[in-house]
Amino acid sequence: MESEAICEVALSERLMQLRETIADLAVKYHRQPDEIRLLAVSKKHSVNNIRTAYHHGQTAFGENYVDEAEAKIKILQDLKIDWHYIGPIQSNKTRRIAEQFMWVHSIDRVKVAQRLNDQRPGHLPPLNVCIQVNIDLESTKSGALPEHALALVEAILLMPKLRLRGLMAVPRPRTVLNEQREPFARLRQLFERLKSVEPKLDTLSMGMSADIEAAIAEGTTMLRVGTALFGPRV
Repeated sequence: MESEAICEVALSERLMQLRETIADLAVKYHRQPDEIRLLAVSKKHSVNNIRTAYHHGQTAFGENYVDEAEAKIKILQDLKIDWHYIGPIQSNKTRRIAEQFMWVHSIDRVKVAQRLNDQRPGHLPPLNVCIQVNIDLESTKSGALPEHALALVEAILLMPKLRLRGLMAVPRPRTVLNEQREPFARLRQLFERLKSVEPKLDTLSMGMSADIEAAIAEGTTMLRVGTALFGPRV
């Protein structure tokens, strides 16, 4: 079920405040604000909310569920939206993901990467992809183990219809800033090691509404923010 549309003024104010927060935190941690891209996580939020955010300058949106995303992509095809798939990937959904998204953040095994590569239409540019890393080694969470990331990088680099951009992670929730920073620091260190293999890596997809500051402090280049922008999901 999608959440109800919030009023345009409220959404535009939230978007402006979020941009200001990102800019202020970038300065605090000696970074350039334009290094940090905002990905609006629009799962379970209405097409009206997406359209409103788009008209206020937000062009990148993240979705977790293929069926829901397909409906939104069709309705909003008049807008030049960068659609990002950020959820777990089922093998039977890879063709639809490969055909309709510009980014995939959640590759965690070679089989899925190979299917996305093979099913990417030839008339589209290479699919931008990130490897999801299970940075906290949680048994209930998707993601490649850190020690398996290098082999996955090497495999993806051989796939011509995929463009490997970097790493993504969803650490377990923490409430204290220094504790929030720790898994992001480990992901950044892994990222730096992998750049010795592929210097073109440029994306650290980490940080959500509850840990924006920690992610910025540790080098995120893409924040995946839903609640702070659209409000709670129904």
